[in-house]
Amino acid sequence: MRDPYIWLENLKDPKVTNWFLSRNEHARKFLKPTSDMLKPRIESYYSIPYVLLVRTSKIGNFILLRDGEAFKIKLMYPDGHLSELIDSKKLGKEAVLQWLYVSMEGDRFAFSYSIGGSDEGILRVMDTESLEILDELKGVIGEIVWLDEEKYYYARFYAKEKTPDGISPPAERIFLREDGKEEMVFGKGVPTAYFIGVKRSSQANRALITISYGWTKSDVYAGKLEEPESWNLLYGGGDFLASPINFVNVKYLVASYDRGGMGRIISVDEKGKVTDIVSEHEYPLQDAVATNDSIIANYLVNASSRLKIFDLYGKEIEEITPKPAGTIDSLYSDGEKCIFKYESFYIPYRIYLLKNSKLRILDSREVSKNFKVEEFWVTSRDSTRIHAFKVQRKDEARKLALVYGYGGFGISLTPRFYPFIVPFLEDGGTFVVANLRGGKEYGEQWHRAGMREKKQNVFDDFIAVLEFLKREGTKTVAFGVSNGGLLVGAVLTQRPELLNGALIGYPVLDMLRFHKLYIGKAWVPEYGDPDKPEDAAFLIKYSPYHNVAKRKYPPIMLYTGLHDDRVHPAHAFKFAAKLEEAGAFYLLRVETKSGNSGATPQTKIEEYSDMMAFVYNILFNKVNFS
Repeated sequence: MRDPYIWLENLKDPKVTNWFLSRNEHARKFLKPTSDMLKPRIESYYSIPYVLLVRTSKIGNFILLRDGEAFKIKLMYPDGHLSELIDSKKLGKEAVLQWLYVSMEGDRFAFSYSIGGSDEGILRVMDTESLEILDELKGVIGEIVWLDEEKYYYARFYAKEKTPDGISPPAERIFLREDGKEEMVFGKGVPTAYFIGVKRSSQANRALITISYGWTKSDVYAGKLEEPESWNLLYGGGDFLASPINFVNVKYLVASYDRGGMGRIISVDEKGKVTDIVSEHEYPLQDAVATNDSIIANYLVNASSRLKIFDLYGKEIEEITPKPAGTIDSLYSDGEKCIFKYESFYIPYRIYLLKNSKLRILDSREVSKNFKVEEFWVTSRDSTRIHAFKVQRKDEARKLALVYGYGGFGISLTPRFYPFIVPFLEDGGTFVVANLRGGKEYGEQWHRAGMREKKQNVFDDFIAVLEFLKREGTKTVAFGVSNGGLLVGAVLTQRPELLNGALIGYPVLDMLRFHKLYIGKAWVPEYGDPDKPEDAAFLIKYSPYHNVAKRKYPPIMLYTGLHDDRVHPAHAFKFAAKLEEAGAFYLLRVETKSGNSGATPQTKIEEYSDMMAFVYNILFNKVNFS
C-alpha cells in the first residue's frame, strides 16, 4: 500500500525538521494566551512533591520523587530524618530520574536517568554513605541485583543492536559485572521481543527470573543467586502470565494467572511440586510481596486498590482499603517489612510502612477536600459493562468533561494524582477516567478481550462512555497518550460527532508500520503483525492514519517529543499530514526536550499548560475554531 507521508519518518531530513517546526510554532502561538493564563496554576500543583517510587532496606527507606523543579532521591532514616542523596539538576539541565534500585543492606543504591526523557540513558551505582560513584553504565539498563559490595547483576535491553549471542532487537540479557568487567550470564538464545527481569529473594540467596513474551505470557526461572548455570525453569510453559514473589521457608512463592486470569498465589518446592496458597479471587491480583511470615497481596476492586494480608499458608489475616478510592503501587519488601505508596485524584501520595502487623503512614500530601470521586457504569456495544471514575467539585460542576482512556498492554487506569487537572476541576470541569478492555482492571481475560483482532472492543467501550456523557448534554474532549493516543485516534476517525475535541499525545497511529519504527516490534504480540496478511486485515480497519477521510472533525491537538525513542514521532507527524490533507483543524506541538519516559518538571509544566489551553479553548469557548 502506498504511503504518501513515509518521508516524515526521517527525522534527520532538514525538510522534515522544517515541516514540523513550522507547525509547532503555529500551535504554540495559537495556544499561548490561554496557556500563559493557566501556567502559574498548573505550576503550583506540579511543584508539590510527588513520590514516584519507594524502597526499604536495613538502614532506612529510599524515596524517588519529583520535588519542585527537580527529581530527587532521598533516604528516610527510622527516626524520620531525611537525607537528600541525588538532585537531578546537578546531573544536567534536562536530566530525568527514571528508576531506583537499593541493596538489601542499604549501603549501595543505583539510579537511572536520561536527558530529555529518552528510554536510553545512564545508570550509576553509588555508595550510600559517601555518595561516591562506584560504577556507571550507558544504555537501557535495569534490574540491579547485588551479590556483594563489588558484584552485581543487571539487565540490558537491546533496542537497536543485536545481543552478544546474535539475536536481533528488541531483546534483553542478564550480565554479571565486577570491577568494570562483565559477562553475559543468562538469556542466551532467548528470541526477539522477549523481556527478561531478575531479582533476589529475601531468604537463602535465590535468583528469581521472569522471561516475558509480550504482555500475556511469561515463565519463571530460579536458582542459586551466585550460580547462573543453575537458573532453570521453575514454573510456566503455558499461555499465561506468571511472576516470582519470593523464596520463603524453603519454597518459591509465585503469582500465576493460569486459570481464570485473575491471579492465584502458589508455592513451588525444589522438586517442582505446586501447592495452592491463595486461590483466585473475584477481583484481579495486581502484585504481591512476602515477608518472613506473611504475604501482602494487592488487588483491584473496580479499578481501586485493596490489600489483603495472608499468612504463609494462605489464611487471610487482614484487609486494608485506603480511602478515598486510590492506587497502591511500589509495593516492596526486604523480608522483614513492607513499604508501599498510595495516591488518589487529589492526594499526591501517602507512604505506608507495614511491620510486625502494624501499618503506619511515614509521609503524605493532600491538595483539597473540595473534590469528590464518583463511579458510574455504561454498557458497551456487545453488552459488556464498563466502569468509569468521575472527578469534580463537591458543589456545582459544569457539563464539561475531559475523558481519559488507555485500553491496552494489561495496564489498568486507576485513581492517580494529575496536577494539571486540578485547575480544571477548580473551574467546574469534570475529569472522567474510563476502564476499558485491553487493560487489566478485571483480570487477564479483560486484557485479552482488547488485543489483536479484538481491539475494536476497546474503541467501542470508550465510545459507550462518550455516548453516555453526550446523552447527559456534556461537552467532551477525549484524551489519550501512547496506546491511549491510538484509542483517541481510532474513536476520532470512527465517531467524530461524539467529540468536541481530541487530545492525542505521543501516539501510535500507523498500525501498518509501527513494527518498523524504534522498538515497535515488541508490540506485535499485543497488536498483531502487519507483515502477516491476516493481521494486517484487522489492523487496517481501525488504523487511525489509514482511516482519515474528508469529513467533519472536531478540533484536534497532537503532541509528541523528539526524545521519544519508544513511540516514533512520525506517528503524530504522518497523522497530522493526513488531517491537513482532509482539511481538518489540528495543532501539532513538538517538544524538543521530552520523550515517552517523561521530561524535566519545567518542560512538563509547559507541555501541560499548552494541553490544557487546548481543552479550555474548546470547553470554555476561549477561541472560535470555525
